[in-house]
Amino acid sequence: MSIAPSHKVLGVLGGMGPAATVAFLARVQALTPAEGDADHIRVVMDMNPQVPDRNTRPGEAEAELAAMALRLKAAGAEVLAMPCNTAHAQKAGIEVAGLPFIDMIAATVKAASGTGAGRIGVLATPGGEALYRRALEAAGLEPVILRGGARGGFMACVYAVKRGDTGPDQRAAMRALGEELIATGAEAVIAGCTEVPLLLAAADLAVPLVDSAEVLAAACVAACRA
Repeated sequence: MSIAPSHKVLGVLGGMGPAATVAFLARVQALTPAEGDADHIRVVMDMNPQVPDRNTRPGEAEAELAAMALRLKAAGAEVLAMPCNTAHAQKAGIEVAGLPFIDMIAATVKAASGTGAGRIGVLATPGGEALYRRALEAAGLEPVILRGGARGGFMACVYAVKRGDTGPDQRAAMRALGEELIATGAEAVIAGCTEVPLLLAAADLAVPLVDSAEVLAAACVAACRA
């Protein structure tokens, strides 16, 4: 079967981390209206867990992301997406490929604004949190962030997912972090790291949970089927 002529090829810069990337691809598949194989989007992906640390080696990370984007373009990608919030700080490297790039941060902030909430909690790495703070404030929304030891607790959960631990202890810890944001005034919470939804579901919180991976997947389906 051949891909439907109206579908654009999606290029995914993945591997940051691998489990989150696989979960993102499952969302793309699940959100695509389809009667059969040929109705789905063609995806080319570079699953690259060796991208340098986005927080501590940003210049090297940007160079590697640029190389990945160019490889995806050469492989036929027409639209690019990256299911890693933190690495959006280096999106300039991706844009050198000259292809449309779906900005996960911008799309997620738009979705958060659509909940009607004015105070938005953010569950993200330090780098991702900084991106969301700026984007939320630019949209006229008030970011609510983790304080003190809760930040270390969040990163412990993220690293647990990266080593394959998504068990009940980690789920309880992530839920407690979400509840802490709500207790300090959050009216909605952004899952601003793609590991978060592997531990936290919308039903776990008393306010809307805006899943950045879900938002990006929906945006990819819309862009590639336009």
